[in-house]
Amino acid sequence: MERFLEIRNLNIFFGKYQALYDVSLKIDKGNIHSLVGESGCGKTLTAMSIMRLLPKTAEIKSGEILFEGTNILYNKEKQMRDLRGNKIALIPQDPMTSLNPLYTIGNQIVESIRAHSKVSHHQALRKAKEVLDLVKIPDIPLKIKAYPHELSGGMKQRVIIAMALATNAELIIADEPTTALDVTIQKQIMDLINEIKKEFGTTILLISHDLALVSNYADKVSVMYAGHIVEEAPAQAFFKNPLHPYSQALMNSLPTRNQIFKLKTIEGMPPSIQEVINGCKFHPRCEFCVSQICKVKEPILKEKAFNHFSACLIK
Repeated sequence: MERFLEIRNLNIFFGKYQALYDVSLKIDKGNIHSLVGESGCGKTLTAMSIMRLLPKTAEIKSGEILFEGTNILYNKEKQMRDLRGNKIALIPQDPMTSLNPLYTIGNQIVESIRAHSKVSHHQALRKAKEVLDLVKIPDIPLKIKAYPHELSGGMKQRVIIAMALATNAELIIADEPTTALDVTIQKQIMDLINEIKKEFGTTILLISHDLALVSNYADKVSVMYAGHIVEEAPAQAFFKNPLHPYSQALMNSLPTRNQIFKLKTIEGMPPSIQEVINGCKFHPRCEFCVSQICKVKEPILKEKAFNHFSACLIK
């Protein structure tokens, strides 16, 4: 499998507070690689570091982000703008606020195309209609003249995906792409993303906290907790046998079809970046923490089964 994007030992700080700790990801070409974890664990920060769209207060202290073999942390801003437009696209969290309410859908897609390629307005409009058709927007002659407020949440999300396809992006970062959508529409959007992967060989980094959704679409899973990658495995192996106590707790908190007992929850709250926790960051919430070593020694990712990595000192 061709390695398409690789993050190596990425460390990000906000002032004196560390937000990401030696984060490493290896994303293969044409795969859906899912990064999962609770809100605030660093998933979106990791994704935005790939786009080089970090908050002004964030600083990358060390690490590499290799895209097609090139460390893009050394790219000039103009190079990054070209990369974002032509190679990497983002499907943001909130489809409701991601489109400009003052412009029609057609205008926004056309401008996106013309910003990154030298084509006429007529050529860009034709391309816009093609990508809207690809994402199964009905009544395209009507919808292309519509304003965002005239579309449903699901339709807005399809338009955003169309904008990503319009620039022929090789990598799509889908950051919680089904947020605020009902269950039926969630499935339609994820089926669409999966079809794009299969038809065009597009690589997808799927950011999500929804393990049930991820289980149906991901090829590989990385689990994040408090700025650390704590487990990584092929999706089938991960969902069959999660190894890290945090991953197991996440899986145990999912409702089952024949649920008759109260849902099992993870006690406590994820730590903030200001909170200092020695040793394993998960140990205050871990039901398997019976050893003092968990409180003093920080675990590292180790291969516990074939191609299955976990960062735990006692399991």
